[in-house]
Amino acid sequence: MWIPVQINENSAEPLYHQIETQLRSLIISGVITEGTLLPSIREFAGDLKCSVITVRRVYQDLEKEGLLRTRQGTGTFVSHVGDGAMEEYKRDTVGKALESAVDIGRSIHCSKDELEQIFMEIVERKYRAKE
Repeated sequence: MWIPVQINENSAEPLYHQIETQLRSLIISGVITEGTLLPSIREFAGDLKCSVITVRRVYQDLEKEGLLRTRQGTGTFVSHVGDGAMEEYKRDTVGKALESAVDIGRSIHCSKDELEQIFMEIVERKYRAKE
């Protein structure tokens, strides 16, 4: 199975974190569904042109979170992700991005009203583009 994960070797963010973040998002959002057999560590590392150790760490971290399960001799599969986990992930991910945006706005002395206006304009523009 091909997994739509892209790594940026020029990023300051470690490769394992880039892969882990994207794979977690694909699982929790339901793009990769429960029971899906993931590529072997070696195969995935080859696809991404990165170290086997990097992919092993990603799989181990996501298994500790309960998002993956490994069956000896069979492979690594996506575990069941409850609706609560999906909602929590969405809120956490979007919340962090918005918190960062507010921090930037405050650092350049935007008022609360200005930030709300900018936010609403962006939301309207982005959702209009999808229609």
